[in-house]
Amino acid sequence: MKTLTARLKGLAARETASDDLEASVIYRFATRSRALFFARMAFLAIGLGVLAIRPWAAELGVLGPFSFIWYGIMLAYSSACFLAIGRRFARPLTFVTLCLDLITLVYLISASGGLRSPVMPTQVVFTIFFALLFPKPLAILPPLLTLPVVARIQQLFVTVQMPVSDIFILLYYTALNFIVVYVIVYLNERDQSQTGEIIKLQGELREMEVREERNRIAREIHDGLGANLSSVVLQADYLAELASSGSIEELTDEIQELKTTVEESIDELRRSVQMMREGLALGDAMEDYCASFRERTGLDVEFKRIGRERLLEPDAQLGIFRVLQEALNNAHKHAGSCIVEVSITFFEEEVVLVVKDNGKGFIPENVASGHFGLLHMRERAKQVNGSFELESRPGQGTQVKVKIPYNSQPNPKISPAPD
Repeated sequence: MKTLTARLKGLAARETASDDLEASVIYRFATRSRALFFARMAFLAIGLGVLAIRPWAAELGVLGPFSFIWYGIMLAYSSACFLAIGRRFARPLTFVTLCLDLITLVYLISASGGLRSPVMPTQVVFTIFFALLFPKPLAILPPLLTLPVVARIQQLFVTVQMPVSDIFILLYYTALNFIVVYVIVYLNERDQSQTGEIIKLQGELREMEVREERNRIAREIHDGLGANLSSVVLQADYLAELASSGSIEELTDEIQELKTTVEESIDELRRSVQMMREGLALGDAMEDYCASFRERTGLDVEFKRIGRERLLEPDAQLGIFRVLQEALNNAHKHAGSCIVEVSITFFEEEVVLVVKDNGKGFIPENVASGHFGLLHMRERAKQVNGSFELESRPGQGTQVKVKIPYNSQPNPKISPAPD
């Protein structure tokens, strides 16, 4: 089952990467199509000047009304290609119209001197556009066939035998075309390869972000709701023992405590969801929690809020709230405290939480490294670039102090230790 799930995830990732790569190809084609449109507009502007000046028109063989009609057709299909950018038929339309451009170019070259025509360098420009827009061997064939077609027309209608100099020009332009095509195709393949690598890395990054978010949600459920539900299980076991012993009074008290724990679990779930969605008023949430903790445990918890409350980042809010929960649980379970003082102070640059009890205290250096509660609070603070301080001595109680700056950002390298 795990293998099948892994295969499905891999298939979904490949499909996503393929879609991203296809989108990248479409975007690249659209960008180059716009460049072709502006180049065509430049050529058409030059062509309009040629049609307006009669000696130039005679030199290029574009005298007569048909030249103006064809000029209008070229302007129309160039505009149509521009308007079709982003549509399904954009690629075939562009290819067909580029072939029409080549036919026009063959006529202009043949009518104005053949291989020695001043329009001849334009053929290389169209080879570049074909290679950029359609970097496939068959797609690049039309501009490469332009040269032998021009040479053949020149041989049939102008000269019987092609001069040596014209043969050199033909070979030179052929070599130039192949060089241009090779460079563009090579750069295009390298660009596609790099784009594929980038898309792959982006997919892996998205997967890491999703995994980290899942781990974060799992931690919050474990730290908050999980602890309450564990208490529910223990209380349910104890209820079963009381029910068998027949102690009605104790049974009633325990049922009421179980009800209180379940209500706490529901409040914890709502609080976690609210923090994940939009954050909450930290001071109010802490005050409510201290009040409910006092009612549930009988521990005298005094809460004090100092300064004007400012909004923390959601992760920082959740982190400092978890430290409060852990500190109160430690004071109740381990410290033997009767009074716990909780204060949260909102300074200009940071927020400071202090939890102080009058319990039996301990020597921090003698605490085993496996004491996950203290380690949990310390790493909660570090995770949001805060600081954690612990002061305790036997018979003098314990004080926990956490400082978190307002502009704190989560540190992905640090994850809270498990309870």
